[in-house]
Amino acid sequence: MELRRIGVIGLGNMGFGMAASLKRAGFEVLGFDISPARRAMIEAEGIIFIEDQLALLRQVDAAVFSLPYAKDVEAVVTAEGGLLSRKDASVLVIDTSTSDPGTTRRLAAALAAAGHGLLDAPVSGGPSGAASGSLTMMIGGTEADVARAEKVLAAMSAKATHVGPSGAGNIAKLVNNLLVAAHLVTTGEALRLSAAAGLAPEAALKVVNAATGRSAISEVMVPRWVLPASFDSGFSAGLMRKDVRLAIELAEESGVALPLSQHVKQLWQEAGWLADQDDFTRMADYRDRKEMA
Repeated sequence: MELRRIGVIGLGNMGFGMAASLKRAGFEVLGFDISPARRAMIEAEGIIFIEDQLALLRQVDAAVFSLPYAKDVEAVVTAEGGLLSRKDASVLVIDTSTSDPGTTRRLAAALAAAGHGLLDAPVSGGPSGAASGSLTMMIGGTEADVARAEKVLAAMSAKATHVGPSGAGNIAKLVNNLLVAAHLVTTGEALRLSAAAGLAPEAALKVVNAATGRSAISEVMVPRWVLPASFDSGFSAGLMRKDVRLAIELAEESGVALPLSQHVKQLWQEAGWLADQDDFTRMADYRDRKEMA
């Protein structure tokens, strides 16, 4: 069945951009968010705001989730009177949230038993990527569901890579964000060293980005959000702490020791100067600030 009517649950910084990209691509888009204040913004984009998420799930061919935590995804999937009791059509869930692979696999099995599909499709690219339809997506799920979702994924992303079966997308995202968390710490410390030793961080950054120390942090995040001290990437420190915690929990479940990553987790947890609601790029701030608690 062709996917034409798409529901988006969670219309925050990411979900709103994805909903708008789907609308521009010609899909009929329905949206739900727990905050009714989002309604005017959504409707201005030609997206139908649905006040009841269960009502939305009863109407759509596919549902895109953009939610903070695995527990939120599970609550939507398993809600009484929702997807698991829908029998008139096979609905494809595309979960762009960063979740733990175990929860993803469990929900995929429950949905499959009810005749539905689930792709774990966490994203990279931030609110600007969501708004422009240029996200990078890492996909876990069946080949058949990936093929079925091809046009929907193309509307939201510049690159969507099917990395394996259910849960694989979230494994890839946790690996990626564990590196991001570490790179933010090391890049910030390197620039603090440069400043303390008498070389302007901007000058050091030019060398780093032309040499082997470069990363997406030094090439993109620091110039865009750290040097100007805007810190408005749209991704919170609290969400990064959650992702690092999930990555370390996955390592423990997998029986692998990650001593440096364990320390990165500790640094993020103990950064008392960095509130959960702060932008996560503040972790790379090299300027004088209160030390970690």
